[in-house]
Amino acid sequence: MTADSSPDGRLQRALASLRGLAVGDALGSQYFVPVNLPLLKRRETPPGPWQWTDDTEMACSVVDVLAAHHRIDQDELARSFAVHHDFDRGYGPAVNRLLRLVREGGDWRELASALFNGQGSWGNGAAMRIAPLGAWYADDPEQATHQAEISAYPTHQHREAVVGAMAVAAAAALAADPAGRPSAGALLDGVIALVPKSAVGAGLRRARDMLDYADADTVAAVLGCGRRTTAHDTVPFALWSAARALGDYEQGFWTTAQVGGDVDTTCAIVGGVVASGKAGAPPEAWAEQTEGLPDWMRIG
Repeated sequence: MTADSSPDGRLQRALASLRGLAVGDALGSQYFVPVNLPLLKRRETPPGPWQWTDDTEMACSVVDVLAAHHRIDQDELARSFAVHHDFDRGYGPAVNRLLRLVREGGDWRELASALFNGQGSWGNGAAMRIAPLGAWYADDPEQATHQAEISAYPTHQHREAVVGAMAVAAAAALAADPAGRPSAGALLDGVIALVPKSAVGAGLRRARDMLDYADADTVAAVLGCGRRTTAHDTVPFALWSAARALGDYEQGFWTTAQVGGDVDTTCAIVGGVVASGKAGAPPEAWAEQTEGLPDWMRIG
């Protein structure tokens, strides 16, 4: 049994992942509010509605470009990021400035490559938005990693950020396998085989070795949980959590959120990967409390 490779089949998988990403992002962001922290400890959700952040806004551009072009068009993706950029969604200062300059006519190639003294950003922004692309390419995980690499460059050109995006896309593609849900070990083995040597890859290998650990706080202490907002401090833990929760969105969310760190982003990554697979949709009540997808998306 192979994945539906028709444009509609690909789009439906990407939208399922996107909705899972949006719920994780929006609900995760609620726990940055101090009054909600006691609820997190009790695994309770705050009253809605829950507004998503830049994670979802950028993921919507990824899906919109895929729907229109059936692949990543870098210029179109950069344009979409810039046109739909909402300063109040929680973007980092470097990307805020980059997208404003692109909107004013700047060349994303020059702007993104010049960040951080010419090293490019190694933040987790390229990884946080990419799970729906992996779901789109469920029939070809290798192509998922290639397209994810292409998708990173308009904003993140440091190798670690690029590999972080590749890893999340690979995980979502493997999770969406119509032949059946992979084991946690098989998922991480598949991702490790698809990404190049890097700090992200080293973190993934440590995550694979820690799959039997039950204490997420211990794992996060070793792998990181996004407190530094770098790809290599974010992606390994998020994929450890997602791999252990395939088919159980709630488990994945609570395990990820309760360790703290960059909660909206780690939960967006986990939500997008888990929702790519069968039985991985978020609870209906959570989806109803989450802000809807924007009207500008070309998904009709």
